[in-house]
Amino acid sequence: MKTLLSLGITFLLFFTTGCSTTTKTSLTKVTTTQQDVQVFSTDNSKDTITPQTIEEAFDSLGLSVVGNNDMNIPFKKRFKHTHYKIYNLAMFMHNELTFKLIKKYPAFGALTPLTMSIYTKNNKIYIATLTLHGMARTTQIPANDPDLIAYAQVIQKALKKALPNGSFEKLDFQPTHNNDPLQVNFTTKVDLSDKDAEEYIEDFEAEFEAEMEPLGFLLPNFTNVQEELFDEYGYDAYDFYHTYSICKFDVIYPVSKLHPEAGAWAPCSFYLYKKKDEDVMHMGFLSVENWITTLDIKDDASIKPLREAQQMIVDILQDISE
Repeated sequence: MKTLLSLGITFLLFFTTGCSTTTKTSLTKVTTTQQDVQVFSTDNSKDTITPQTIEEAFDSLGLSVVGNNDMNIPFKKRFKHTHYKIYNLAMFMHNELTFKLIKKYPAFGALTPLTMSIYTKNNKIYIATLTLHGMARTTQIPANDPDLIAYAQVIQKALKKALPNGSFEKLDFQPTHNNDPLQVNFTTKVDLSDKDAEEYIEDFEAEFEAEMEPLGFLLPNFTNVQEELFDEYGYDAYDFYHTYSICKFDVIYPVSKLHPEAGAWAPCSFYLYKKKDEDVMHMGFLSVENWITTLDIKDDASIKPLREAQQMIVDILQDISE
């Protein structure tokens, strides 16, 4: 039905698939203290700050929270245990800045929406998000891009409004990504000889969803960037541009036990788009190696499910693109 043209994977570690790949590999891991994740916290001994009040603070500054999921509900049901009194994964986006960035850098869909984890420990409440460096490195957008800087600034403003009297935690992670973007990218030829672009993407996404859900993947958010952003700003360069948020309980539950900050990377955003002047569809998401190399994840209980889940997604995309 569809012909796979290429699969490009930029990884720190070797990652093999069943088709041609472009793999960028670093033989020596070089550490840096420039953090890709930031954690903001404040005292919450009176429990006055909740995921809902945090959502309201973000919304008030134009950071629309498109999902704010209490992970303890499914964790209790499935695993009979929770790691934190509060553990939420939330997705948010600034419409105007997202539009400006995607217009210039289509791969920013890998961070559309952005994500955060909200969790409590020892009478304090924490929010983990990506830093300016994390957003720039993973999407290969210049760190001096004014719209990316504006995005990072409004996030920090929201953090301070959401957690009054808060401060940034001093993190001692030793990132080992060598400033590689660590992306998983696909391109596949689009044949519109017997259908239009809308029918094509509807069929593709229906098959994608049908393959993902039986394997335990959740799709907590779907963003039709074309309709929700491009149409609003009168931008007509694409036949379609969509993003999915992807999560898997069997991944985030074990990872969050030791690494609650992982919510800065989860749920994973997966983009699909086709420009009007091209006959290919572009797809991509950020590799789980970002989690591993930025949060000092070394335990097999976290690493194994992360890499297994990523391989499942890659296999599905290869299969339905053949």
